[in-house]
Amino acid sequence: MRNFDYYNPVKILFGKGKIAEIAKWIPKGMKVMMTYGGGSIKKNGVYEQVMDALQGFDIVEFGGIEPNPKYETLMRAVELAKQENVGFLLAVGGGSVIDGTKFIAAATCFEGNEPWDIVAKGARVNAALPLGAVLTLPATGSEMNSGGVITRQSTLEKLAFNSRHVFPKFSVLDPEVTYSLPARQVANGVVDSFIHVVEQYLTYPVNAKVQDAFSEGLMRVIHEEGVKVLDNPNDYDIRANLMWAATNALNVWIGQGVPQDWSSHRMGYALTAQFGLDHAQTLAILLPGVMTYMFKEKQVKLARMGEVVFGITDGTEEERARKAIVACEDFFRRMGLKTRLGECGIAEKDLDALAAPVDKQGWKLGEHHNIDSRVARGIMALRL
Repeated sequence: MRNFDYYNPVKILFGKGKIAEIAKWIPKGMKVMMTYGGGSIKKNGVYEQVMDALQGFDIVEFGGIEPNPKYETLMRAVELAKQENVGFLLAVGGGSVIDGTKFIAAATCFEGNEPWDIVAKGARVNAALPLGAVLTLPATGSEMNSGGVITRQSTLEKLAFNSRHVFPKFSVLDPEVTYSLPARQVANGVVDSFIHVVEQYLTYPVNAKVQDAFSEGLMRVIHEEGVKVLDNPNDYDIRANLMWAATNALNVWIGQGVPQDWSSHRMGYALTAQFGLDHAQTLAILLPGVMTYMFKEKQVKLARMGEVVFGITDGTEEERARKAIVACEDFFRRMGLKTRLGECGIAEKDLDALAAPVDKQGWKLGEHHNIDSRVARGIMALRL
């Protein structure tokens, strides 16, 4: 196991009715800006719960944060926050709303030339507005980590940033608020959270037994409950287990002291930015390609994953590892996602542009940092 430093200050309020407690964790007298997405919270009762909980606070609202939140939209929120002298941000939504709100928090206090430098150039974040979150779609783990991913529409770029200053002060996880989610969003959340674990687990062994055990348990839970949830949307226990698993998949705990991959995520940014594919959809397409192209590097952990997650015990290590790739792709299809670029209208002629951001950003992807644009293109070619 490698050396590591671990820090996570987020207070989690988990369970039924926990939205009612948020006022305890917001400093009195703060002007609060509530951020949200397309307005579904006003149809499913979440908005009303939040407003009831915030009685006595001066509230500013900013809606319309998109899936894959756009820099252009978020900068309008930054201007509003400055104009209204907002002191606290409350993100009410899924990972995109929370990611976007983290950027708003950092950009409002940014002292550089342009806040886009935070994601494009890794400009240092020295301060940020405090924020909390009410999670409505479990998937990204953004409610308990310090990262975010932002898209700039004008340049078709999708990039990530990270700062300890944007850890939420608290996050509410009430499984009941997920009952009304569309099946597509539920499936995306299941696949996204599963692959978050895979990106931190499926590399090479470093004898990190605790992290491996946690990762294997999370993958089993997400797989087992994921295949049930679409047929049982109002089962509290299924929803609760998926919600908590998704948070733990990317609160950075299982990634301590181990090599990590993240190539499927980074390559997937271009699929979203250039073709508008859902984030989870890009992962469902690319991960089997990474597993196949980098098979020898990942064979040991693939075989182990096949055994503990999918019950694959017959055959040699290589045979079990290859069966694990098939089982993953079958799982994604069972959740209703496509697993081939061609199914999404993407052809051979598109691959150069899709692979180009890898070199443009100077990325060397994968646990061995050996995936450049040429290798990325080869991985994508396997998924046509």
